[in-house]
Amino acid sequence: MLKSSIRNIVLTAVIMLMPAMAWAQWGLGASYEIRNKEPKNGFGVRVERMIKLPLPLVHLGTRAHFSYFNENNQFRIQDPSVGSTEIGQDITNYDFGVALLGGVSLGLIKPYVGLGLGSETVDVSYSDVPGNLSQGDYKDNDDSKIFYNGFIGTEFSPIPLISPFFEYRFSKFSDPFDVENVKNSKGRVIFGVTLRF
Repeated sequence: MLKSSIRNIVLTAVIMLMPAMAWAQWGLGASYEIRNKEPKNGFGVRVERMIKLPLPLVHLGTRAHFSYFNENNQFRIQDPSVGSTEIGQDITNYDFGVALLGGVSLGLIKPYVGLGLGSETVDVSYSDVPGNLSQGDYKDNDDSKIFYNGFIGTEFSPIPLISPFFEYRFSKFSDPFDVENVKNSKGRVIFGVTLRF
């Protein structure tokens, strides 16, 4: 009788905890991003998979993100061989990465933190450059780098399924444990909305 009661209690506890352990939620988000280097304004998308733990209010997850920045400039240069001429510059910057994140649910507010790894590519191209200058300072170029990033943010859940969020992300293209590198990191402010399903 006692063994049967204990077995029933354990079975009931496992059944009650299984939905919490198995509960996972996808998130698809879009964002507007502002950073402290050129181009300064861009857009981003993210896909998240959140897993609620048996601990009340705590959740962990993974994220994949992509950001796109673009800027077109026209400027006038002075050169002895061609005189004064106007050239165009197009800067395209995009990055993508993956991250681990964790947070808590405090009613309508859900603060979170995370760490990740990504890759950034910068393409710079010029137009209307006189032939003799196209191999110098105005030569098209592209550069790709791996970066580490950390972020802190919060989501708001005023209505089911839709969660506006605010996030600050900082990135560094070298050793993440170097304190001076963290101080000199590149930061961005991110505003957006995530659809949870």
